[in-house]
Amino acid sequence: MADIVIFVEDGYEEFELWVPYYRFLEAGLTVEVVGNERRIYTGKHGIGVEATATFSGVDLAGVRALVIPGGHAPDRLRLHEAAVELVRKADAAGIVIAAICHAGSVLVSAGIVPGRRLTSYRSIRDDLLAAGADWVDEAVVVDRNLITSRTPRDLPRFLPAILNALE
Repeated sequence: MADIVIFVEDGYEEFELWVPYYRFLEAGLTVEVVGNERRIYTGKHGIGVEATATFSGVDLAGVRALVIPGGHAPDRLRLHEAAVELVRKADAAGIVIAAICHAGSVLVSAGIVPGRRLTSYRSIRDDLLAAGADWVDEAVVVDRNLITSRTPRDLPRFLPAILNALE
């Protein structure tokens, strides 16, 4: 398996998938895009990406980080039990989990937010608070292995935080 696993579903935010994807490649890391099925997924703005592996097929051995882009995809991702279970297992193993924008909703479904300090896109703040998170409005928040961010404009702070966590 790759160093970095990026989750995908239809409606993903292109900037939040492609900018990290290429930044990780530039850093010499291997990256795999993973979906519920091996197929092409279409982003919010019509750009497609191919998932070359499935959630149920991911072996976390060797995986250093899971990255969950936002957009409309998290609402679909959280319905896939294999994706949610992968997040739970990664958290239990201390693997870096990086979630941006609406991706915090997947963390809620995985049950890993109680007592954790994090941020997100403003519209899911109440959901995170109701799930027991300590929500703050900051560009990037690191709480142990969990790294969260708000929007594509925060990518210049989000990506260095992920890379620093991998050192």
